Amino acid sequence: MSQDPRRRVPRTDAVLDDPRLADAVERHGREGVKSAIRGVQDRVRGGEVAPDQVVDEVLAALPRRASSMTPVLNATGVVIHTNLGRAPVSPMAIEAMVDAAGYVDVELDLATGARGGRGTDTLAALLAAVPDAQAAHVVGNGAAALVLATTALAARRDVVVSRGEMVEIGDGFRLPDLIASTGARLREVGTTNRTHLADYAEAIGPDTGCILKVHPSNFLVSGFTSSVDVAELGRLGRERDVPVVMDIGSGLLTPDPVLPGEPDASTSLRAGADLVTASGDKLLGGPQAGLILGRADLVQRLRRHPLARALRVDKLTLAALEATLRGPATPTVAALHATAEDLLPRTRALAEHLGREVVAVEGRVGGGGGPGVALPGWAVEVPVDAVARLRQPTDPAVSVVLARVDGGRGLVDLRCIPASADETLLASLRHALQP
Repeated sequence: MSQDPRRRVPRTDAVLDDPRLADAVERHGREGVKSAIRGVQDRVRGGEVAPDQVVDEVLAALPRRASSMTPVLNATGVVIHTNLGRAPVSPMAIEAMVDAAGYVDVELDLATGARGGRGTDTLAALLAAVPDAQAAHVVGNGAAALVLATTALAARRDVVVSRGEMVEIGDGFRLPDLIASTGARLREVGTTNRTHLADYAEAIGPDTGCILKVHPSNFLVSGFTSSVDVAELGRLGRERDVPVVMDIGSGLLTPDPVLPGEPDASTSLRAGADLVTASGDKLLGGPQAGLILGRADLVQRLRRHPLARALRVDKLTLAALEATLRGPATPTVAALHATAEDLLPRTRALAEHLGREVVAVEGRVGGGGGPGVALPGWAVEVPVDAVARLRQPTDPAVSVVLARVDGGRGLVDLRCIPASADETLLASLRHALQP
């Protein structure tokens, strides 16, 4: 009679005490390692694993990273890639988040030992970057910034907005639904393609809480069109004592010649907006955050609203945002400003190593920014089936790469990949191109 397979399964406590698992227990915790052991023990019972291989199999089963999210090399040529977490934060921002991960003086005055202002240095950095703003506030994301502004200024009142700016902001969320959720009433003016200043003027009344202008950041409207700029709305708002809120969307703080049609916070405030709302994890290149900039009295009104507490950001976001604002150019800025001439030598070198062709391509800003703006560059052409292998390598030591397919060709665009990762990218491509 064969031996009962249950007798061959090493005891959990005996496996846990194996010195080879000491580092794993320290990294993953005793319960995490126990869970992996139980899984391997089941495989021993099923005859898949020999009893003397349990420790090796447990080590192989434990996660290689601290979270389930997989680092990806972005070879799509899309700079702000929403599915890849939008902007990659800068090395300085990463350092700042590590510093802030423990106990920090996020809300403490070390000189007095008393409670201090929350995120004061981050707000100071934001105001230094946008001197046209009298005050600033930071919330969880761009949509939260807009929700807080319309709630504080126009709950149970009217928000006057052009029909041509009633946009869907992604994942099925629509501006009308977002504003309606705050208790404000939408007062739509004009038509889809044409809105005039007189339309706004006729809609303003005693129940108007604010005028809202939204930059239609992820699409273009051309042809027989007309819209009202923020300068005209600012003058109308001052005449009628109604604040003008400008949602610029992608978070550009000052003008950028690469993005000539993209509104920025400084210019919008100088032109006449009373408040500007924007995202922090798009063109700014920082962590996910919603930025609110503008008149001091209005910002204070938003800051003291009860909803502000529910939308406030944590210490990691404050630290990363400050480092982004005070530090060197972010990876996002570097990718946006990389020219075709900058990218060609690296692309050629990669192609020569692989025996592949170099083709001209156009990158994109992404994230709703710069619709229609092409970023000329170059890419290494690879077989279409290699794109899937780049995304799901069979060797766990090989980095994951997201390339794109265009016109029946696989394209590996280096725009968003730092030069320091070229060797890593080459290894991934060699693995994906193996027969």
